[in-house]
Amino acid sequence: MKNVTPVKGLLALLLSGAALMPAFAQQGADKININGELVLAAKAGRTERVAGLIADGAAVNSRDRNGDSPLNMAASKGNEALVDVLLRAGADVNLANISGVTPLMGAAFKGNAPVVRKLMAAGAKIELLDRVKKNAAIYAAGVGCSECLAEFLRAGAPVNARLDNDETLLMWAAGYGHTQTLRFLLDQGADRNLKDNRGKTSADMARDGNFSDAARLLDNS
Repeated sequence: MKNVTPVKGLLALLLSGAALMPAFAQQGADKININGELVLAAKAGRTERVAGLIADGAAVNSRDRNGDSPLNMAASKGNEALVDVLLRAGADVNLANISGVTPLMGAAFKGNAPVVRKLMAAGAKIELLDRVKKNAAIYAAGVGCSECLAEFLRAGAPVNARLDNDETLLMWAAGYGHTQTLRFLLDQGADRNLKDNRGKTSADMARDGNFSDAARLLDNS
């Protein structure tokens, strides 16, 4: 009879723990749900909803199936207000998606210099590469965002830096016919005589894309 009370106590303890397990499971499910809601709200650009969900405990660095975080979504859409909310909440400014694309690359591809400045002020790294070895400066050159490039060069990005295939910022701007960006890069010391691993210059790339104005500019510089 002396062992009855301890056994009963142990059973009671085990039963109480079992009763708590569904509650813990529900808490975990609720956390997953609120994080999913945050991702959907960020994707839709709902700034106030995002702020509210973060205040309610949603993880600011939650990601969708492509690995995009709310900050990556906001930056790639040029949503400055949402970027501000996420940065204040401590979002990881260098968190890349499964393709290696960071928020800074997304902002550069959007050609949004104000967002680029905000991200860089928060510690975004220019030198990070995506899965095809492109950095944020290459994204900016490809869309002709001279203002973005000015920020990158001011922060120390080399104007004649090369990718694995020896392509440069000037080549990327030439390949898409961005004459204003070509002028900017040439003024910053870009070398028009450099060749990629196929032996092509920036002018060659402009001609390949049928951008005659860009080709003439490079030939006559």
